[in-house]
Amino acid sequence: MSLPINIRDLLRGKPVEWERLEFKSGWNPLDTLHTICAFANDFHNLGGGYIIVGVQEQDGQPVLPPAGLESSQLDAIQKEILQLGHTAIQPFYHPVVVPAEIDGRQILVIWVLGGQTRPYKAKRSLNRDNRDFGYFIRKGSSTVRARGADETELLSLAATVPFDDRINQRAKVEDLSRELMQDYLEQVNSELAAQAATLPLLELGRQMGVIGGAEEAPFPLNIGLMMFNPEPHRFFPVMQIDVVWFPKEGPGGDKFSEKIFQGPLPRMTRDALDYIRRNFLSETIIKHPGRAEATRVENFPYTAIEEAVVNAVYHRGYDTREPVEVRIMHDEWVVLSYPGPDRSVRLEQLRAGRALPRRYRNRRIGEFLKELEFTEGRSTGIPKILGAMRENGSPPPEFEFDEDHSYFMVRLPIHPAALEVAESVTGEATGAVVTPPVTPPVTPPVRRLLALLSAKGDLGNAQIRGELGLKDRKHLREVYIEPALVAGLIEYTVPAKPNSRLQQYHLTPQGRAWLATHQGRGAP
Repeated sequence: MSLPINIRDLLRGKPVEWERLEFKSGWNPLDTLHTICAFANDFHNLGGGYIIVGVQEQDGQPVLPPAGLESSQLDAIQKEILQLGHTAIQPFYHPVVVPAEIDGRQILVIWVLGGQTRPYKAKRSLNRDNRDFGYFIRKGSSTVRARGADETELLSLAATVPFDDRINQRAKVEDLSRELMQDYLEQVNSELAAQAATLPLLELGRQMGVIGGAEEAPFPLNIGLMMFNPEPHRFFPVMQIDVVWFPKEGPGGDKFSEKIFQGPLPRMTRDALDYIRRNFLSETIIKHPGRAEATRVENFPYTAIEEAVVNAVYHRGYDTREPVEVRIMHDEWVVLSYPGPDRSVRLEQLRAGRALPRRYRNRRIGEFLKELEFTEGRSTGIPKILGAMRENGSPPPEFEFDEDHSYFMVRLPIHPAALEVAESVTGEATGAVVTPPVTPPVTPPVRRLLALLSAKGDLGNAQIRGELGLKDRKHLREVYIEPALVAGLIEYTVPAKPNSRLQQYHLTPQGRAWLATHQGRGAP
C-alpha cells in the first residue's frame, strides 16, 4: 500500500503543516496510540495527520538520514497497531500503515484520517487491567488530553463529520474517474502514481482516502466525487462558479453576461481563474510630469482575485444550492459564497486580517487544495488579499457577512487610476493610458514551447518533456504549459477533457502570429 502523497514531501513538511506531523525515533505504542486518537478526532477539521516512526525530531524538524527501524520490527509494529485499533481505542479505529525506505533506512508512516465516528477515546495506559480511557486532541504540534471546554466541544462533534468527508450512498465506486485520480497523483508527485494504472479502482480509492463504507458495501466519499468525477454537479447541484460581468450601468441595468464553470474542483477553479485573467484584468500606466519612469498598476491585482475565489471554493457549503458568484463591475469586483465563515470568526478581526477560525468547514477539500498548492489553508487568504491590494496601491478590500453567518462577501475596489481611465473616453485628462488585458510575458521557456509545436506539430506532455529534455511534470506545467495557455498562445486539442490521456497542445492563431513576428529576433 502507498500514500497519496510523496513521503519525502512529508519529511519536508510540504504540503502538510507541522502540526499534522509527528516524528518518533522509535516505537512507543502508548504515545503513538494517543496521537492516532488525536488525529482521528481531528478537532480543527484539518484532515487528520501523519505519524512517522523511525525519524528523530529536533526543534520540530526531522533529522535525516533517519534513525530507522529494524526490518524485523516492521511486521510486529503493524500487527500491534491493528490490535490497538481493536482493543485500546473506542470506537474501533484503524489507520493506514505504510513501510518505506529513506536513505537506505526503514521507516513506518502511519496515515490517520479524520474519523467518521468521532469522538474517539484511547486507553491512558496499556496495562492489561486498565479500563481508564481519555479523549486526546492536537494542540499545535503536541498531542494532549482534552479537558474542560475542549472536551465539551469535542463531544459536541459527535456525528458531525464534515460534509465533504461523508459517504455518498447515491453514488457508486465506478463514478470515480481513474484518469482524474492518476492525473492528481502525478501532479502531487505521489509514489502511488506508478501503481494507479494497475490497482483495482476500489483499492486505489481506499488508498487515496476517497472511498469509505464496509468491505461488502463500499461507497465514494463526497470529496472523491468533487475531485474525481467529471460532472460532480450531478451529485452536488449548483457546484459551480458563476462569473457575471455587468456593463457600466451595474447590476441595476438590463445588460450583463454570464459564464458558468463546472467540473472537478481543481479544473473548475483553474478554468474560472484563467478566464478572469484573460478577459478582465488590465494594466494602467500612469505618467508623471518631469519623470521618465511611469507607474504601472493593475485594475485589480490577480493575487487578490485568486485568493478570494479559492477561499470561496474552499469554504463554501456544498450542501447549499448556491454557486460561488464572481460579479465584475467597472469599479469593483465582488466574490460571494454561502454560507458565511465559522461562528468563531468576528468581522472586525477579519477586516484586520487577524481572524483565526476554530475549525474549517471542508477538511478534505482543504487537504487536496493544499497538496495542489492552491491554498495554504492556515487562515492566510485574507492577509494575502489585504497585502496584494495594498502593494498595488488599491483601496482596501471589504469583507462582509450577516449576523447569521449565512453568506460571505469579498469586495475589491478598482485602482483609482484605472477607474479614471474606465470613466473617460481617451484618458487624456488624467495622463493615464490603459493597456490590453494582462497576460504573462512570453518568457524563454514559453518561446521554446511555441517553437517546438511549430516544428513538430501537436504534442502531448510526455512528448514535450522528451523533446525539451525535461523530467519534472510540475515544472513543465507551471513554467511552460500554463503561461502559454493563459496567454492564449496554445490550446488543448481535447478542450472538453483537459486531463485526457489523449490530450495534446496546439498552436493558436495568436501563437503562430507571435512566432511570425518574433522568430529570428533576440530573446523576447
